[in-house]
Amino acid sequence: MSTFDEVNLFINNAADRLGLADGLREMLIRPWRELHVQVPVRMDNNQIEVFTGFRVQHNGARGPYKGGIRYHPEADIEEVRGLASLMTWKTALVDIPYGGAKGGVQVDPKQLSENELNRLTRRYTQSIEHLIAPNRDIPAPDLGTTAQTMAWIMDAYGQLNGHSPAIVTGKPVELGGSLGREAATGQGVAYILHEASKDMGFDMIGSKIVIQGFGNVGSWTARLMYSNGCKIVGVSGVEGGVYNADGLDIPGLVEYHKINGKVAGFTGGTQISNSELLELDCDVLVPAAIDNVITEDNATHIKSPLILEAANHPITPNADSILTERGITVLPDILVNAGGVIVSYFEWTQNIQGFHWEESRVNEELNKILIKAYREVRSRAINESITHRQASFELAVKRVARVVELRGFV
Repeated sequence: MSTFDEVNLFINNAADRLGLADGLREMLIRPWRELHVQVPVRMDNNQIEVFTGFRVQHNGARGPYKGGIRYHPEADIEEVRGLASLMTWKTALVDIPYGGAKGGVQVDPKQLSENELNRLTRRYTQSIEHLIAPNRDIPAPDLGTTAQTMAWIMDAYGQLNGHSPAIVTGKPVELGGSLGREAATGQGVAYILHEASKDMGFDMIGSKIVIQGFGNVGSWTARLMYSNGCKIVGVSGVEGGVYNADGLDIPGLVEYHKINGKVAGFTGGTQISNSELLELDCDVLVPAAIDNVITEDNATHIKSPLILEAANHPITPNADSILTERGITVLPDILVNAGGVIVSYFEWTQNIQGFHWEESRVNEELNKILIKAYREVRSRAINESITHRQASFELAVKRVARVVELRGFV
């Protein structure tokens, strides 16, 4: 089953409970538009390589399409569709005026030089330029892309349309990016943990945290939780991870990762595999890397009573059911990792206004929006005796369905 099919299971479940008509349900499931493009690039050796790219615009009823661009060998159309759909529900759940989109190029960015990545990005931008605009579709970084990637997109788009900083978010601050944007997703995860710890009756200070993934989201989550007094006992990257029951030296690990580009080999703990890391005894497990890492094969071995989905779709539907039966609380991705798109929204509004916010204001407004959404989800979950994921999708689907009806689409 593809990522898109798995996401649709959650949408259909919400639509059933909300009693949505079949036609409206179909509109909410199907992407509005999909673009497949060839991305030919002249490599440094003067040879031409042709990559495959996509941009999927899922639903724009509530505002401009919004969604990241990922560079990854497995970024196929089914994955991009699923992630575009998740963005629709994410923006609706936290109630910001965006729809959902996603882009991708099937490429391993680690195998390309900076000049090759620059050329790839500019050619991809030229191919999707007719679909994007500051009030139509606003890309952002995702797996395999960075603030530098967004700078290249902004420049390529600007050469055709004039200076347009609002065309992308997640840019360098010097080009109109927002203070706090780099840390935003991890900051949001930390805010959610703070609230959840109070509701679940455990002290966040000294709590044992395991984080799978040490890219932008995972590293910032580790740094922020560490600074809040949490004990980060396990962290992993692509090549493996490290475990220390007494807590890892996160500043030291961040520096090691910056130099070596990996977590494996850090001497501050015991080396551990990614699969072993997921099954560690801890208070909170944070999958913060790729999708489908918790499946029906390992869900029965998860020991953490609380999972925060910092990655997109890290738990398969079958695994989700197993975790629910075992009494494990899962706070879903469309809530937990929404900090990035919320601060992207702040960046977009700052670009439109030509005005910069202080980082303190960014974080204050992020906390306000995210905690309001968390409270709405928790209240619905308790009142309806459903999971937090079901509550999240019901709130999001209900909001999008209402706007579709108000606009007269059906």
